[in-house]
Amino acid sequence: MAITAADVKALRERTGAGMMECKKALTECNGDIAEAEKYLKEKGLAAMAKRSERATTEGRLFIRQNGNKIAVVELTCETDFVANNSDFIAVGEKLLDVTFEKGYTKVEAEHESILEPLKISIRENMKVAKVEVFEIPANAVGSFYVHSDKKTGAVVIVSGSDAEVVKNFAYDSCLHIAAFTPAYLSKSEVPQTYIDEQKEIFKVQMDQDPKMASKPDNVKEGILQGKINKHLAEICFEDQMFVKDDKKTVTAKLAEIGKEAGGKLKFETAKLFILGK
Repeated sequence: MAITAADVKALRERTGAGMMECKKALTECNGDIAEAEKYLKEKGLAAMAKRSERATTEGRLFIRQNGNKIAVVELTCETDFVANNSDFIAVGEKLLDVTFEKGYTKVEAEHESILEPLKISIRENMKVAKVEVFEIPANAVGSFYVHSDKKTGAVVIVSGSDAEVVKNFAYDSCLHIAAFTPAYLSKSEVPQTYIDEQKEIFKVQMDQDPKMASKPDNVKEGILQGKINKHLAEICFEDQMFVKDDKKTVTAKLAEIGKEAGGKLKFETAKLFILGK
């Protein structure tokens, strides 16, 4: 059976495969476009299986708010070139669409099925690495930010008021988190094992400092605790100096904004997202 250019074009539009592959598939399937599409898909799936162990260290974060929910999708791939591909970006947006439409809160089979055709056509390993959804309660505001590189983002939810000034503060808090990448929300979240390890590091450093040799043990202990407190203030969001007002901590700024809005504010969510972590 003669294979026409129109047949090849039609199959290519349906599968995204190359011209030569489409022609070969049509030849193998005696010009039957449906069978040729199945043939290409099977070949693509086989190739995908071989690629599945390849590292996906590139990709994008997709974050969107819809009503009282904020959804985060992390879509990874092998190369930065593909991460900037318009089809890759379109799939990321579609993954957000279905997350909201179906009320998904984690990676589901439908997410994988949406990604599968792109994996076959581009021939690169890809993964829906993360799907996470945050619900904004009553009398609260939510905000999000995605950095220009699309690899760093943040979600913040503040309860206690839905005033405009609180909305602005929530967005600025997202900027802060993306810029300063705090490891924890507050000191209470820091594991004791981490604190103990950090104390040991500081102790070794102090023992190596000649100036410390003559100091009494109680003074050394005070210095050690001071170092720990300073370190925790650097890695805990609420104790960091606020990005838009470096004279106040985030906690102090939260109280200031609450007073302005006429309510006691609280961070319900303050989460950093970094691609691959």
